[in-house]
Amino acid sequence: MDAIELQLMAGALRAICEEMGATLIRAAHSANIKERRDASTAIFDARGQMVMQAEHIPVHLGSMPAAVAAVLGFEQAPGCSWILNDPYQGGTHLPDITVITPVFAPGPAAGPGRRAGRDAGADGDRQLIAFAASRAHHADVGGPTPGSMPADSRRLADEGVVIPPRPLDAETIEELVAQMRAPAQRRADLRAQLAAGRLAALRLAELYDRLGAERLREGFAAVLDYSERRTRACLRALPDGVREWRDVLEAVDGELEIVLRATVAGERLTLDFTGTAPQHGGNLNCPLAVTLSACYFALRVLTDPEIPPSAGAYRPLEVIAPEGCLLNAQPNRSSPGDSPAVVGGNVETSSRVADVILSAFGLAQGQGTMNNVSLGSEEVVYYETIGGGQGACVDADGPSGVHVAMSNTLNTPIEALELEFPLRVTEYALRRGSGGRGAHRGGDGVIRELEALAPLRYSLITERRRRSPRGAGGGGDGAPGRNLLDGRELPAKAHGQLQPGQRLRIETPGGGGYGTPPAQATL
Repeated sequence: MDAIELQLMAGALRAICEEMGATLIRAAHSANIKERRDASTAIFDARGQMVMQAEHIPVHLGSMPAAVAAVLGFEQAPGCSWILNDPYQGGTHLPDITVITPVFAPGPAAGPGRRAGRDAGADGDRQLIAFAASRAHHADVGGPTPGSMPADSRRLADEGVVIPPRPLDAETIEELVAQMRAPAQRRADLRAQLAAGRLAALRLAELYDRLGAERLREGFAAVLDYSERRTRACLRALPDGVREWRDVLEAVDGELEIVLRATVAGERLTLDFTGTAPQHGGNLNCPLAVTLSACYFALRVLTDPEIPPSAGAYRPLEVIAPEGCLLNAQPNRSSPGDSPAVVGGNVETSSRVADVILSAFGLAQGQGTMNNVSLGSEEVVYYETIGGGQGACVDADGPSGVHVAMSNTLNTPIEALELEFPLRVTEYALRRGSGGRGAHRGGDGVIRELEALAPLRYSLITERRRRSPRGAGGGGDGAPGRNLLDGRELPAKAHGQLQPGQRLRIETPGGGGYGTPPAQATL
């Protein structure tokens, strides 16, 4: 393909992903998806390589290839979508449910024996040409804790319903939502994901009609190769050498260390996490797919975010995470429900992995947490991640009150929150002065205080409460965050009961500053 054809192909695929996302968001019923947009969409070729993604949630998208890989070995048929959330079979944590729709070329019905990855025949054959995938964070997937984000989970069964890869139809939807809170809302959100997949199938069929099978395959391959070339060129521009960094997670029973040795050698980057803490008895464990997702995000930051986000862009990257460590937790294969808990690993450990990589390359840290808040009962469930300060960079202050690194959601508007949930927002403001000082200041965190209007259980999974986000280049650290219940400070991981009139206050961390603060500058 020439340069113009390549850009047209990349633009068409990106537009399909964006339209999938718009369909999912507009059709969903839960505030977490329709308001916060906690969902992501992507397109894969028939071999399961990610060809394009929408710019949605980084922790979803980098890990979604593992979900598609999990269904490749099954027989594919038109009209049959797949569902999964098992973190050890392509998922991230249980509330993130993935729906995968195989896309076939227009034409006669395919035989039942067709398998993923089989070469397409002549134009008009009903052959598998692609997969469309969406991942959405459902506000509840069952389990003992409303919101399915328990601060104290120790095994996977504590976190909700585990869904291995299986076909998704009306009967499956009814079976699954019966095990979850607010089943009507869960049903609507799953149907919204199905609608997004069917929209992608329609658009890809239109593209197939215009280009034909061979040209479409060439277009997929060209986008992958183009992303790889641009990534390699950016890595060549980085100085060769080894960079090291260490950081910790604030577990309930102590600190868990993440160790990185990053090596740039020509056009390749190796991220070696040997020496990282072993998987533990809490829920900060990461399946390898989540660790890879954080590494892919950091690679995009270090190279060029305008490179088409595809599997090709990640070919020059090697990630080493020893089996059984915190970043490559291993399941209990004889009893999947007893596998290590992972709900905090997806949201908090992934954020720390991104911090470690970017800090090794001299960047100031952002808030380094998603500030996960779950409030609910058996009838109603509210889940939110709260923004904070981004780290400053060499030529600009960090933005304030934004989601950082592995999250890219919006907030729940106060009007929507108070309309749907038995909550009153008593304060929502920037946390002035929480960003680190420097030639460029880190962004400020956020204050969000909620008053319960009915009895509700709460669960908090947060980080950067004991340790501050680090500045860089002489810049100051950002302020650590705080969790408070009626003025009494809570730990980073906390759960309990709210009675009407009680207030839960979250003060999120500020970002690190960059460069020597002007008052400390020397002549």
